[in-house]
Amino acid sequence: MQFVAELRGVRAKKAAALRALERVDLASRAYSLVRNISKGMRQRLGLAQAIVHDPPVLILDEPTIGLDPQQVRDVRALVRELGREHTVIFSTHILSEAEQICDKVIIINQGRIVAEDTPEKLSERLQVGARIFVRARGRASKLHAALQQVPGVASVEAHALGLVVSTQGNQEVRPALANAVQAAGLELLELRPLATSLEDIFIELTHA
Repeated sequence: MQFVAELRGVRAKKAAALRALERVDLASRAYSLVRNISKGMRQRLGLAQAIVHDPPVLILDEPTIGLDPQQVRDVRALVRELGREHTVIFSTHILSEAEQICDKVIIINQGRIVAEDTPEKLSERLQVGARIFVRARGRASKLHAALQQVPGVASVEAHALGLVVSTQGNQEVRPALANAVQAAGLELLELRPLATSLEDIFIELTHA
């Protein structure tokens, strides 16, 4: 850490190194050898090296790759914390991760920016119709047929333990869907709107 601080032109390199280690919760391992710490700790060490000279901008390239779930949560929390004092450019192919961490998203396809906005505004802009999850007790084929007949329904697709109904435009079809399930002699278990995920947006924008 002191070597990196020296490379960055930091004068009080020991104090700077310790401050950076404290920020990533590694102060207790300040005198450990790198080969003796876990991969998650090494990722945090890399972040400490990146902030030892207090830069205004941090560029992080997939910092959670290869970590276990708890280590991933720790690194994400740390990145959010760093984002309060630094501009963080966070590169990732894990779109749910970008959704959880980033205030602004830039989607790049074949070297060209195809979208740039907050996750919420991207979702609003690209939401051409509502998506509703429906789950009922009974034959799936019977449920599918019943939902497909409801006016305003554009498509019905399998999803997890139920079906996802996509509407034409933003029509309110939930009462009609509930009525259709009951009319088909099925027991309605769940009916709720589905938010458009960043993954949906990415596929919509980059689909050839």
